[in-house]
Amino acid sequence: MTFRRSLLAGIMLAASVLPAMAEDEGILVYNAQHETLTQAWADAFTKQTGIKVTLRQGSDLEVGNQILQEGANSPADVFLTENSPAMALVDNAGLLEPLPADILDQVPAEYRPANGHWTGIAARSTVFAYNTAKLNPETLPKSLLDLADSAWKGRWTASPGGADFQAIVGALLALKGEEATSAWLKAMKDNVTPVRGNRTAMAAVNKGEFEGAVIYHYYWFGDQAGTKENSANVGLHYFKNEDPGAFVSISGGGVLASSKHKDQALAFLKWVTGKAGQAELRDGSSFEYAIGVGEAANPALPPLADLQAPKLDPTQLDSAKVTALMTAAGLL
Repeated sequence: MTFRRSLLAGIMLAASVLPAMAEDEGILVYNAQHETLTQAWADAFTKQTGIKVTLRQGSDLEVGNQILQEGANSPADVFLTENSPAMALVDNAGLLEPLPADILDQVPAEYRPANGHWTGIAARSTVFAYNTAKLNPETLPKSLLDLADSAWKGRWTASPGGADFQAIVGALLALKGEEATSAWLKAMKDNVTPVRGNRTAMAAVNKGEFEGAVIYHYYWFGDQAGTKENSANVGLHYFKNEDPGAFVSISGGGVLASSKHKDQALAFLKWVTGKAGQAELRDGSSFEYAIGVGEAANPALPPLADLQAPKLDPTQLDSAKVTALMTAAGLL
């Protein structure tokens, strides 16, 4: 009898300890944001809360499609992206947990979807990086659409295979429609010399191989803060005027509906979008925009309000249609 009581007591003790052990496992973040930025977030969050964060790295659509394949069996607790189309892809499959008001209220409505299933965590602006010895303000394209003109043939570069550029095309599609986007992409195929990666594109402009490149702003600011080896001869042109080329891409964060550590996952997302997480954007070396309510961006960056970006619901960015159009144009 004593043995049976001891055994029962041991089982009951184990049952009481197991939930705590599960909590101590922390959270798994499927991360498509820059690893250095997310690692800085994770380390600071763990230091403050004691909650362990494990990162699994991949590209936007690579990770998004993996979550779709895993479905309700995904081991991920949190999904972070560089651009919003992959987040919309997962959301449209019904795999995200609706976020509570205390998280949503930390980010202005313009930087998150209306349904509240995920939220913006950072932002980046489209720019035309140009060689200052070859172009001046008077000879810069007035619009992203101008780059379809045959006069620009062979003079500019981009990385069409990357999620960054595809998000920009998604904005063009949402703003100008399928016919105009398809025509622009076909002209781009004739005019552009593609490269792999935004840094490569900027470096080629810096060397004078091309007059300009369509990239995101933070590549230039990051290089300028360092050696300037890839940006010394490069200036940035902001299209403004709500042009498709003034598109501001939102990095997204969401909690998986299948998460087994939901409270911890929500705590992480609340921390990232709160003062501490946004301060990492302001004070760190990512040079992406902080977008939290009342939070200032890195002082080196032009204010978001001055960029005159087009107003877009991030759920409007149709990654599947973009892929189809770019493939049809011979860019993918």
